Amino acid sequence: MDVKAEHIKPYDAERAKTEQVREMFDSIAPAYDWMNRAMTFGVDKIWRKKAVRMIRKSNPGHIVDIATGTGDLAIALARAITGAHVTGVDLSEGMITIGRRKVAGEKLSDRIDMITADCLSLPLDDSSADAVTVAYGVRNFEHLDRGYDEMFRVLRPGGMLCVVELSTPVNPFVKPLYNLYTKFIIPLVGRIVSNDDRAYSYLPESIAAVPQGNDMLRLISEAGFTDSAFRRLTFGVCTIYTAYRPG
Repeated sequence: MDVKAEHIKPYDAERAKTEQVREMFDSIAPAYDWMNRAMTFGVDKIWRKKAVRMIRKSNPGHIVDIATGTGDLAIALARAITGAHVTGVDLSEGMITIGRRKVAGEKLSDRIDMITADCLSLPLDDSSADAVTVAYGVRNFEHLDRGYDEMFRVLRPGGMLCVVELSTPVNPFVKPLYNLYTKFIIPLVGRIVSNDDRAYSYLPESIAAVPQGNDMLRLISEAGFTDSAFRRLTFGVCTIYTAYRPG
């Protein structure tokens, strides 16, 4: 499947997407958490809590949180699942640096490791994770199929995959308001707060281009996962995808 999101890049058409995504998140790291709360009106916390509840049911001992950013999901998982160890992985050293400070502030450094690495080539052993999570990150992958292949590789047989991703609402009444907000208001505020002219214009472009619904499930299944399903949240502005590595 040709994935349009892979061709949407933050800055220019020439350089590799991975390089540009790293540069973008290093640039916006100081403003990232504030912008997340502001542009979702705090609803991103609710979406994250729903994902944590779904993952907690499988009682995983080791969770790998890919594209962990500043560690919000990694911290939420460690708080909610007693005894779980979380490995957060992100391409951006700027995001990881902030994440490590947050983890230390929560006194969770003994249960959360934050490492800088390419999510398409994870420095982790085969079948080493009981669960793999990705929140708001897969649309930034340069090769989405390779990303799912890596998730499958590090997940143990029977382990759970949970992907939380922003999506385009299908409701005909909500969609025009969503388009106005994401295409004009978010980029304007993002430019002011982050001083990055392109980062928050790239955001709605990448959301519109990433596979959604059954198209995303098809990609997940092609990587070898089974029992895949998705759940739309908040009028379809966010979608949670779940699947399992066959046991």
